[in-house]
Amino acid sequence: MPSVLHNFIVFEGLDGAGTTTQMKLLAENCDKNDRACRATFEPTDKPIGRLVRSVLQKQIVTTPLALAMLYAADREDHLFNPVNGLLKDLDTGKLVICDRYLYSSLAYQGVECDFKKIEAINDFPAPEYVFFIDTPVDECIRRITSRGSATELFERHEFLEKVKSNYERIFTSLPSGVKLIRLNGMLGIDELAKEIFSTLFTE
Repeated sequence: MPSVLHNFIVFEGLDGAGTTTQMKLLAENCDKNDRACRATFEPTDKPIGRLVRSVLQKQIVTTPLALAMLYAADREDHLFNPVNGLLKDLDTGKLVICDRYLYSSLAYQGVECDFKKIEAINDFPAPEYVFFIDTPVDECIRRITSRGSATELFERHEFLEKVKSNYERIFTSLPSGVKLIRLNGMLGIDELAKEIFSTLFTE
């Protein structure tokens, strides 16, 4: 299996950075331009992913390492499931657009667990593109608070500062062939979407 998956696009950033919004907008732009794609996200909405979300929403308590393993199990299924795994779509030439991937595990679970251990359980192929929406922690907290919903497990200022530091660590050693595109998370939603689309389709 290739170490870098062609046509696999991943959005990364802190909670509140806007990864979900941009994943959806890119999928919509692809549809408008007749580019076959699959929009998806991690943790998934499948059984293991739902278990992860129940931990994030503080409905279930477990250890940081157990949570990291659940994320990795969800990712394994997301990629390789013989019925609906991402590899099946990539093999047909579809663009696969994912809101978060293994870099989120390294950045987030790497705060409370041994970083090397998190790397070891996330030995998955890399995406062709990583769009990192670089948004200040204070702005992310403001956006999270403005949603009005209960905060999730990792939505704390000090924690997010450590997550951001981990992202910087990760991005110094991405595999050859991975294109890292940093985006200014303070730009408007439509401006960001336009920059992302033009990066992918005017190169």
